[in-house]
Amino acid sequence: MENINAAKLTERYCALTIGILFLVLGIAGFIPAFVSLPGTTASYIPANMAPGAYSAGFGYVFGIFPTNFLHNLVHCAVGLLGIASYTNATSARLFNAAFAVAYIIIAIMGLLPFGKTMFGLMPIFGNNVWLNALTAIAAGYYGLIIPNKIAGTNVSHNV
Repeated sequence: MENINAAKLTERYCALTIGILFLVLGIAGFIPAFVSLPGTTASYIPANMAPGAYSAGFGYVFGIFPTNFLHNLVHCAVGLLGIASYTNATSARLFNAAFAVAYIIIAIMGLLPFGKTMFGLMPIFGNNVWLNALTAIAAGYYGLIIPNKIAGTNVSHNV
């Protein structure tokens, strides 16, 4: 019984950690002090100066991760979902599984020439690829594999 409770807690903390990480990245993307455009003194491309939806708010969060306004909204939404799923082990398991699958696909898209901009909506190239891949692997491992090993069940029963 103690191992099963540890497994459920691990799933919940994984969802909470990913939620906090993505919420912080999303909020930081809206704060001009945390966003920069390489080679300029501007923080990001203002919405009224942007020629399209993709370039509105384009910049690099912490000078590392390319982002735009839509990308920041997605990060905030994913972060809030992760934090909300922390309240229940079942919802945390669902969040971790869905996150792992979705973000592995997004990481692979970031490597493909036609998918680097999520079809012209948001940047998923550069350092976003490894961020998405590492967090998806963590969600899959800590949220699905480890709890199943502790509970003594086969991972394929829950996928």
